[in-house]
Amino acid sequence: MQSIVLSSLLPVILLIAIGFIAGRADWIRATALKDLGSLVFSVLTPALLFRTMSTVHVERLDFKPVAAYFAAVIGLFLVMLVWQRATQRATVLALAATFSNTVAIGIPLVSLAYGEAGLVTLFTIISLHALILLTLATVALELAAARAASTTARVRTAWHRPVLDALRNGILHPVPLPILVGLLFAQTGLVMPDVLDRPLQLLGSAMGPMALLLVGATLANARIGQHLRGAFGLSLLKNLVLPALVALIGLLMGLHGLALTVLVVTASLPIGANVFMFSQRYQVAEELVTASVAVSTALAIFSVSLAMTMAEQL
Repeated sequence: MQSIVLSSLLPVILLIAIGFIAGRADWIRATALKDLGSLVFSVLTPALLFRTMSTVHVERLDFKPVAAYFAAVIGLFLVMLVWQRATQRATVLALAATFSNTVAIGIPLVSLAYGEAGLVTLFTIISLHALILLTLATVALELAAARAASTTARVRTAWHRPVLDALRNGILHPVPLPILVGLLFAQTGLVMPDVLDRPLQLLGSAMGPMALLLVGATLANARIGQHLRGAFGLSLLKNLVLPALVALIGLLMGLHGLALTVLVVTASLPIGANVFMFSQRYQVAEELVTASVAVSTALAIFSVSLAMTMAEQL
């Protein structure tokens, strides 16, 4: 079991390390990080999200495990949001505590440990993971930004104006928009032409490695020592508290066996690189999130093994 966890996590750790070395060697200059981050966020991420959602048929999804998983995830997200007064920083940290690295680590890990049957449950979560969490985070971030701008300007507007503006900005955004368009395309029953599918596949497959390299390069240029305590706290929430919450809600909903095991293991995965892209995009808690991604990934060697062992007893 430990070898399965290591074989899934080591490539992620190595990519972060390579990015760190590149940053230290000045192969990726600090001034270029924002531009590379924008490229990943505005080009590579939409390609991956659209292509993933373009094959999702809603009527084929088993919503009971999904409901259990996202009840725990959204519950923890909202608790953190309220606890920290729904600021942009609170939104980014709530996303860090709930967004798992389901693709780069989750797919190989579940495939090796649980085979095709386990992947069915994982792919069901993945198909809605970005749609639910990233859209929720985007709207919350835009609402917080609109509220902050209104307060700063001291302009009195109708209460619904900032809400409508935030919803519009949240939909016309590099994350929710390709998800929604891809989902709509899937419902038409059409097949993506290879001449379009191939470039989207290449762009999407580059998203994960590029994001992890940027995490490493940002670590090389960031002062994270003062954030290690916060990063460790966020990592504990993500790697241990969230899977425990998923297990509790899953049991209460009558889930058991392989489906519940995959849910718990998925929740125990480290923080996904998308959270780093969000923090960089909105320039919120960047150093803390960068440190948290690194700490969470390292901690996952132990926490994922623990989750796999405990889930098998449920």
